[in-house]
Amino acid sequence: SRIRSADSRVSPAGKALQERYRLGSLLGRGGFGRVFAATRLSDGAPVAIKGVPRNRVRHWGELPDGTSAPLEIVLLAKVSTGFPGVVQLLEWLELPRYIVMVLERPERCQDLRHFIRARRLLPEEVARELFRQVLEAVRHCTSCGVLHRDIKPANILVDLDTGQAKLIDFGCGTYLQDTAYTHFAGTRSYSPPEWTQLGWYYGEAATLWSLGILLHQMVCGEHPFRRGQNITWDHQLSLPQRLSQECQDLIRWCLSVHFLDRPTLEDLLCDPWVQDIPHP
Repeated sequence: SRIRSADSRVSPAGKALQERYRLGSLLGRGGFGRVFAATRLSDGAPVAIKGVPRNRVRHWGELPDGTSAPLEIVLLAKVSTGFPGVVQLLEWLELPRYIVMVLERPERCQDLRHFIRARRLLPEEVARELFRQVLEAVRHCTSCGVLHRDIKPANILVDLDTGQAKLIDFGCGTYLQDTAYTHFAGTRSYSPPEWTQLGWYYGEAATLWSLGILLHQMVCGEHPFRRGQNITWDHQLSLPQRLSQECQDLIRWCLSVHFLDRPTLEDLLCDPWVQDIPHP
């Protein structure tokens, strides 16, 4: 592996990595670096090892003990409180050329993108259970002062044995603030219209927009705006008639073009469709 060969001969941290973990297959790669499956040698537990080249780390922060660390690690440390819906950071190591994160990894798991693709689309009851878990994970992050900023199927891991959904990849995350953000990080096709048209967004409203896209992808099997159409201020979203009216209403509410028209996170958590409360 590039991570191992590039660094481990020279650094004590690299040696520690080799002594504690056995690296397996490549799970994914992106602008951030690479993620490998690995096994913790002490107890055989499956883990994921994410290596990010140091020169790609743009933002640093401070851990509670005063240690300087990449912002992604600072945010992960804030949300890694044992909450099951968010991936847990087990440890991190600083190598000469790489920052390495060791993360929990369920034995049998699939990201939600592949989970949906394998089924073409999800029945409402399956989508509801996963969507509710994602909402609770977002609420957990919010309570820890963290904004994820890149909610999409590829960043949600589904444990195939338990059905537990986990929010992963905090590489685009930032600290939660009440004022508007004027810098975007995340996936452009999930960015809200206020960002593309006005150049600013509020954290919760932008999150709700991406959650609307996520729910649409679950129950329709595709991104609502992937045909490249521009979202206009009078945009009308057409949804398949097979969806329950409650589910359609919820997607349209989240995808309200004006950010003030979208629900809050608490509105969503209390929504009858999310709560599975039958209509009279």
